[in-house]
Amino acid sequence: MCAKYVQLTLLNVFTGVWSEIRLEQSPSEVKRPGETVKMSCIISGYSMTSYNIHWIRQKPGRALEWIGWMNTGNNAASYASSFQSRFSMTEDVPSSTQFLQIQTLTAADSAVYFCARQDTVSLIFFFLCLLPGH
Repeated sequence: MCAKYVQLTLLNVFTGVWSEIRLEQSPSEVKRPGETVKMSCIISGYSMTSYNIHWIRQKPGRALEWIGWMNTGNNAASYASSFQSRFSMTEDVPSSTQFLQIQTLTAADSAVYFCARQDTVSLIFFFLCLLPGH
């Protein structure tokens, strides 16, 4: 149940030939409206700086929304226009980790969040549920 809280449920999907590539998610969290969440995507099985990372979300019953992408190794993020204010993508190259941070969480942020390596089927799913109220 997520009443008055943000709940993150994190899963991994790996298939066939891509099984040597790993995207390790941060543990599940519970957040309140107005708080900040920082999701991580720890990469192993390849050099993180060789492929761009994309963040995508899907709200319940809605189409996928592209949040943006990280030019890995350069800490240079590009965002879709509707995600430029409260969303920020960062990276830590030594630990091969990508981050998506959302500030001032609202009910509109309730969605499944995906971290994806460009040109592959490896994904991380972040389920974010937030109901209105305090």
